[in-house]
Parts: sequence; structure tokens; C-alpha cells
Amino acid sequence: MIRLRNSLTRKVEPFEPLDPLAIGIYLCGPTVYDRAHLGNARNVILFDILFRLLRHDYGAEAVTYVRNFTDVDDKIIARAAETGEEIDAITARTIRWYLDDMAALGTLTPTEMPRATDYIGQMVEMIEGLIASGHAYKADGHVLFSVASFAGYGRLSGRSVDDMIAGARVEVAPYKRDPMDFVLWKPSSDEEPGWDTSLGYGRPGWHIECSAMSKALLGPTFDIHGGGNDLLFPHHENERAQSCCADPNAGFARYWLHNEMLMVEGRKMSKSLGNFFTVRDLLDRGVPGEVIRFVFLSTHYSKPMDWTEEKAREAEATLRKWRAMARADGQADERVLDALRDDLNTPGAITELHRIAKTGDGETLAASAALLGLLEPAMGDWAEVSDDARITRVLAARLAARAEKDWARADALRDALLAAGVVVTDGKGRGWEAGAGFDPSRLEGVL
Repeated sequence: MIRLRNSLTRKVEPFEPLDPLAIGIYLCGPTVYDRAHLGNARNVILFDILFRLLRHDYGAEAVTYVRNFTDVDDKIIARAAETGEEIDAITARTIRWYLDDMAALGTLTPTEMPRATDYIGQMVEMIEGLIASGHAYKADGHVLFSVASFAGYGRLSGRSVDDMIAGARVEVAPYKRDPMDFVLWKPSSDEEPGWDTSLGYGRPGWHIECSAMSKALLGPTFDIHGGGNDLLFPHHENERAQSCCADPNAGFARYWLHNEMLMVEGRKMSKSLGNFFTVRDLLDRGVPGEVIRFVFLSTHYSKPMDWTEEKAREAEATLRKWRAMARADGQADERVLDALRDDLNTPGAITELHRIAKTGDGETLAASAALLGLLEPAMGDWAEVSDDARITRVLAARLAARAEKDWARADALRDALLAAGVVVTDGKGRGWEAGAGFDPSRLEGVL
């Protein structure tokens, strides 16, 4: 049985799907105005592992995975005003970037990838229903959700309303009845994107988008919702409130998964510290997507993850060794599955992969690693190694230096090989294998 850490109950509990033949999971996707930074990838990889595990245990056709694109938002409007570029061009390019970057990390394509602008009608319908039932009100061209109308507000994030007002991102506005009330619909100027609706000319608030899309594609009650813990409040709290009020006899999401945040070299990632980078930054620096994925999976999703260059080097070395022994047509090891079923314990699963690798069973290793999206053939181009004349020449020169007892030169050539990721594997100095940072071009000019 799969067990998951449910943010709603604050417990690790058995996962019991509403319908084992129709499991629904929803992940809040990106607001598409810029490249995905490294932290944005963590919940995508988390839900990719969940998707793979559910497909394995319940069948590929039994799982619907929805990950949306927010393609109407103030940040997108601001980027268009800043650059002079059309909003549609910005969102189309950014979606393409995002899909390319997530594919480079080995993530499966979700079942559905809705764009918010394709669901405006469903959002308006939901908002109209909330107004009619007294959970929302019109004010100064806006429609706002009345937080006081939902007794369960704060249950998901575990905060009291007073606590949320004291330190939260609460927009103060004179048209609000209560400071905690949040926007469902806002007016648009002639220069801003908008839709003519019964609510007036305008555009949706952020929170209503996910409620409408998840309901349209998964129904008013579905199994699992998630994202980074920075979305717990206000986004997910507000989603839950409006969805539960829109469909009071349904339950919205039954399990909530939230991953902890990312650090870089022991510090919070930020532009001011100079340690902020995107997924594409790492890929362009030559860090393979599979290595990025391995580093992420080495820390449990419920704990802060620290990205370090050392972890990346260790991951690359491990993956190179595993790829050299991996063979197709094996069966996944049950202990790897048991680790994943235990609240997606990816560090535990990797420990089991190390155990399997020590046995030399390349077939079981490959099949087991595939559960984590590792060692799959499509991801392996980066690890391919062919004979390289530069390596052969430097190895020969080192052997000659040793024969002449020119130890200083022999050591210098050894260091050059190591700097190029070439690891000498036998006592005679002829055999070698690719190690972390393998790049034979670094041997140019050594001789």
C-alpha cells in the first residue's frame, strides 16, 4: 500500500483512491513569463515519481495527471509592458522553454496540460455560483471571495486568520469587506487582456484558475493536489476554500503533497546572493538533466534540499557506473518499490539501487532505476563514451614518463586526466573510464 504525507491531516497515511480505475492528480504549474528556476523543478520531479508509481501499481490508463499553465497574470502583463512584446508570444515561447527543460530532467508528459485562458467560461460559471450562494460579492468592479463565509478556512495551512493577516501576503484594498478576502475577478483596462462576461470586462484572479481547471478535468473531488510549500498559503488555502464552497457536497482534493524548498550551497537561492539560476543555466553549463534529477531525488521531498557542486559530481560518477552495467529486460526490485510506496522515499530507493549495483545485476538495476526515471535509454546520450585519441595520447605519454621515472611529469599528466574526468582504472595505467565532469576536450594542448 502506498502511504503519503497529507498536508491536510499532517499525517503520513494510507493512500486510498476514490476509484482505483480513475485516479486524479493535479499539480500547480508555472506562470509563463520566464525560464523555470531550479526550485520550480522540485515539485515537477516529485509528481513525476508519484505519477510513475501510481501507473505502476494501478495501471497506466488508471491515472490522470493534470499540470496547468497560468497564461494570464499580472507578471505576464508586466513583462509585456517592459519588453513591448505581445503576451501571446511571451507565453508561447515560455511554455516551449518549460516543456523542453522538464523533458531534459526526464519527466513524463502529464495527461493534461490546460492553459488558464482556455477555461475562462468555467471560471466565470464558478464565480457566478459563489456569488449566488453568498460566498462572493461584487465591489468596485471586482468580485471577491468572502473568507468569513467558509468555516474551514485555515485548516490546510494550519494558520488562524489573525496569524495570516499579521504576516501574510494580504492585499489591502478599500473595497474589501475583510482584509483576508481575495480576488476572484478583476477589471482590465483597454491595454490589458480581458474578457467580456457577466462579471464585467476583466480577467480572473490567480486562485480561481486552478479550481476551475481541476474541476473541469478531474471533477469536484479528486485524489491528490500539490506543489511547493510556498503555495500552501495563500494559493492552496484559497483554492480549497472556493472549491469547497462552490461544491459543498464534494471534497475537492483528498490528499495534499507539498515539497520543501531548495537551497544552493547551504544558502537560500536568491539573485542578491548570486546563487540564483534556472534549469537551463545548469543544462547549458553541461550538467546533464539526469544528474540534476538524481541530486533532487537524493533528498526526501519533505526536507529542504541543498544543491551543491559536490553532490552533482557524485551523482554523475554514480550514474556513469550504473549506466555501464545496466541491461534491459529485468524486473524491478520489490525493496525499491517498497521505499517509493513509503511516502515516496526516493533516498531510500537510491540506497537500494546502490545495493543492487554491488551485486552486478544490471537487469534488475535498470528496471528498478526506471521507477525513478533514471538509466532510461532516452536520457543516456550524455554518458556515452567512445575511444578518444586525445585520451590515448595522454595515457601513452604518462606511461612513457613513468618508464623514464619522470614522476613530476607523470603526476601532471595524471592530474590533467582527472581534470578531464578520465579515471585510470588499472595499475598499469592503460585502462580508463569516464568519471565526473568527463570532457576530453580539456586535454587539448596538454601535450
